[in-house]
Amino acid sequence: MDKNKQQTFSTGLYLVSTPIGNMEDITYRALRALKNSDIILCEDTRRSIKLLTHFKIKKKLLSYHKFNEEKVSEKVIDYIKKNMVVSLISDAGTPGISDPGKVLLNKCIEEKITVCPIPGVSAVTSAVSISGFSDQYLFYGFLTKKEKELENLFKNLCNIDYSLVFFIPAKNINFYLSKFKKYFFGRKILIAREMTKLHEEFSRGEVELINDMPHGLKGELTVVISERILIKKNEKEILESVKIEIMKMLQKYSHKDVVEFISKKENLPKKLVYNYCLTQKIK
Repeated sequence: MDKNKQQTFSTGLYLVSTPIGNMEDITYRALRALKNSDIILCEDTRRSIKLLTHFKIKKKLLSYHKFNEEKVSEKVIDYIKKNMVVSLISDAGTPGISDPGKVLLNKCIEEKITVCPIPGVSAVTSAVSISGFSDQYLFYGFLTKKEKELENLFKNLCNIDYSLVFFIPAKNINFYLSKFKKYFFGRKILIAREMTKLHEEFSRGEVELINDMPHGLKGELTVVISERILIKKNEKEILESVKIEIMKMLQKYSHKDVVEFISKKENLPKKLVYNYCLTQKIK
């Protein structure tokens, strides 16, 4: 398309991504979409008005959140059928990603109404991009607070060899960290807080060694857990598989001889085998 030609915002629904913190992350196209809208749907009008006021955008705002999605969606469909341009924004980031929007989106699809994404900032991709982990990732979103459901979920997720991304209320982070340590041992973790804001902070480390976060934190955290560190896991599994053999050998042969034998036989580092044999002798 000619770079001098601009998109015409015709009748339909526009999912407009907004900054997750820093106002400068808004795109020109997002601003044009909002300025050309007849109605802007907001997750929280009190928060969205700050963004719109900052960019001097005055449009009719309509509250759209998880408690009124069904009711408001019907009204919005009528507006669009009357040739109105409607934009949907969330409190921050990309609408429909762990935020309200699915109900309206699906109704538009059923009614064959044009739906257009206006891409921009996403906490998910922002965190994954600076994690250093695999860019093959699974985004889960917000986790359940029910312990039994959570454990069943993690029993499945811990076998997936992708990076894993979660949204977590800051006040609950230490509860979830205790579960991560149980099910994602041997992986790395990144905890992103206040991304793009003045006090942006990233905590990194091994899952089992990461310290608890300070109490009293507010807002939401984006947590990325790395893909499985296959080498470490495989070495541990190999040692466990020959545990009985090692224990029997330690009763007959010197520590040094056992390490030499197992290291060559299983193609494992001598230091790893030495430390493992040491733990068996202590027992």
